[in-house]
Amino acid sequence: MAMALKAVHVCDVPNLDQVPENAALALCSTRFRAGVNDEKICECNIPKFLVVGHRGNGMNMLQSPDPRMKSIKENSILSFNEAAKFSIDFIEFDVQVTKDDYPVIYHDNFVLHEEKGVIVENRVTELALAEFLSYGPQKHPGSEGKPLYRKTKDGRFFEWKVEKDAPLCTLEEAFHDVDQSVGFNVELKFDDFIVYKEEELSRILKAILKVVFENAKGRQILFSSFQPDAARLIRKLQSTYPVYFLTNGGSEIYTDIRRNSLEEAIKLSLENGLQGIVSEVKAVFRNPGAVGRIKESKLSLMTYGQLNNVPEVAYMQHLMGVEGVIVDLVKEISESVSDLTHAKEGEEKSMYGEEDGKKEGKAKPQFSKDELSFLLKLIPELMIQA
Repeated sequence: MAMALKAVHVCDVPNLDQVPENAALALCSTRFRAGVNDEKICECNIPKFLVVGHRGNGMNMLQSPDPRMKSIKENSILSFNEAAKFSIDFIEFDVQVTKDDYPVIYHDNFVLHEEKGVIVENRVTELALAEFLSYGPQKHPGSEGKPLYRKTKDGRFFEWKVEKDAPLCTLEEAFHDVDQSVGFNVELKFDDFIVYKEEELSRILKAILKVVFENAKGRQILFSSFQPDAARLIRKLQSTYPVYFLTNGGSEIYTDIRRNSLEEAIKLSLENGLQGIVSEVKAVFRNPGAVGRIKESKLSLMTYGQLNNVPEVAYMQHLMGVEGVIVDLVKEISESVSDLTHAKEGEEKSMYGEEDGKKEGKAKPQFSKDELSFLLKLIPELMIQA
């Protein structure tokens, strides 16, 4: 059963004895790759380790007992700007295109509302923009939208109530209204159960690209998608922004084998000139050797998943060579990662075999052997709970 993980620290719990001999703890200094033999490339100054706000300041889990998971409406301008207050590099959000070709930001395939005591589902891509925006809180005073509901994986319905609600929004509005300092990880959202023709994918992606190119104005952008052909096509349609392939690394099996393992993700990325992979974090810990193969392939690697809400799990990935984490607990993880990875300039250079510096700053904490032992044994337990 899914659960919201609290941000915890290794030092808050008992230590265990010994570090497994096969622990993958090689220190790696890696960079966010902009392109493969591109004439036009994304000129993004990316830090060594990215923190990305999931759906802004974190996704909503209405069934969770953790109030942080239902604090601010996910995928809203309010959530995006709240996340931008912290030391993060990007916010991640889901983009779909309405039937009248407007890119909107919404995660679920269906908008749910109640009519005469019955929950009604309307597919986002079959709604016109005006109808899509009629759900939830409205921007204009005195206007009342249709209350939204969500359906959990186990079939339960919850009214979408959060502490701070906010209207639904378009991609164009996000470009205009979100703090310019934060980059956009634009997830190209498609239904797992629909087989898309290339013409349909192309129409959708071109509608998104039109808004991006007209409104980006220097903002850092990267595209990602679980849909293999969407990732391939967005790379074919443009070379300005990096494209990452999203994968759960085999935790769920699909008819499209390209989605079923990190090895397939590497293959797809290399064959289509993608810049990197975003994997479910549990797949990385189950198959740590894949990290080395991804790095050897000159691909970048980031992760998503509830385990990333544990600071030491995020830092362990930094040690393994992962280049960034998508997180829900933005405040907690951004602060923890900043403490762990933003060492004083000289110590950071020394760690990578460069000349020591003399600037003062906060030193990078080092895990003891016992703490590493605990963390490496804790992660499998967290993987089961998550």
